[in-house]
Amino acid sequence: MGGAVSRNKTPFSSVEKRCLSSEQRFPSLHDVLVDQSSPFRQQSDQCTTSHICKRTKRQETNPLPTSTSIFLPEFPHRDGRPTHLQVTGVIAKGSFGPILKVKDWSKEKTYAIKVLPKSEVLRHGVLEQSKEEVKIQRQLKHTFVLGLEDCWQSQNNLFIMCDYCSTGDLYTYWMLTGQFKEREVQVFAAELGSALGFLHDFGVMHRDLKMENILLTDQGHVCLADFGLSRRLERGEKAFTICGTIQYMAPEVLTGGPYSHAADWWSLGILLYTLAAGEFPLLPESDHSSMLTKVTEYPYEMPLSFSPALALLLTELLCKTPMHRLRCLERYMSQRFFNGVSFDSQVLMKIPIQPILELKNHPNRPEKSMRGLTYDQLQNFECDLFDAASSNTDLSPAIPHQH
Repeated sequence: MGGAVSRNKTPFSSVEKRCLSSEQRFPSLHDVLVDQSSPFRQQSDQCTTSHICKRTKRQETNPLPTSTSIFLPEFPHRDGRPTHLQVTGVIAKGSFGPILKVKDWSKEKTYAIKVLPKSEVLRHGVLEQSKEEVKIQRQLKHTFVLGLEDCWQSQNNLFIMCDYCSTGDLYTYWMLTGQFKEREVQVFAAELGSALGFLHDFGVMHRDLKMENILLTDQGHVCLADFGLSRRLERGEKAFTICGTIQYMAPEVLTGGPYSHAADWWSLGILLYTLAAGEFPLLPESDHSSMLTKVTEYPYEMPLSFSPALALLLTELLCKTPMHRLRCLERYMSQRFFNGVSFDSQVLMKIPIQPILELKNHPNRPEKSMRGLTYDQLQNFECDLFDAASSNTDLSPAIPHQH
């Protein structure tokens, strides 16, 4: 399934090769913010926990009152159920609540809505992070970045409504295909590099670049999503929070900083390596200290199946010293791997990604994309978007209810 690897590489089982960090397309804030005194939670029966964030300051033990004002102005208050929105299905699950597929009848468009119960946001101390998420995404307008359509609050919940990508996420297709050929990796790399360069010029670090957070358009092009861990970081500033998805974390993040935008480029290197090889260079550990030891000792030799140009690109992205790492779009674009490739978004978007189009109708795609989501998980979940009619209908994740 994967390409040939160096002699120092340990063979992986099929389950290990697929060990990924999360089960949902839009991870909840709880999944990515774990107090340093708490044990790392297991994401699934087959996968080691890898989605962690170590806060440097303990949160207040007593949650703030569940009021309206503390969520303002990022989440405007709206009374009553939006009559122009109709829930038509479930996209994914989160620890806080489901990600719903909705139809906006006023615009004749479909969107995805992430539902965050206020009580959970306050209980887990992620109020400011949830506000920062929408503040950042509201200002981002780029071809390869998921657009934020709207956000608001009701009495009980916060709602973040984004563009809907019916094709699904990159992780699902990687699972189905095993690995991608270099010509497809080349396009993904150009589009993701463009998105990262845009974010960094805008003064934003994503901090959780991974396959699950890359949605795909109808033609198979990327759409970078989930800004739940992103933060503003101007050039020259440093961050110190250990956060992200553990097998994508740069060495300087695993140590607790200081780190900067170069860490996002390391994560991109891990992602591109995995797409091309069909497996991660290293399996995730249950804690960041053990993972740091692995990352520090591993030589990151490239599989023999990689072309010299791809091997050189990944070697520069996976440099363990941030100051020597490939960490800017201009240097990235000049790599031999991109010879003949335009970084113009309009040119890139003209070429469909054939493997994605061919796999869209794969019989196993619905099951792979749901990753354990069941209707039972929606029982007794109170959501202001459900009316009396829709709450009693079958909102099966695999076969969304048709109205």
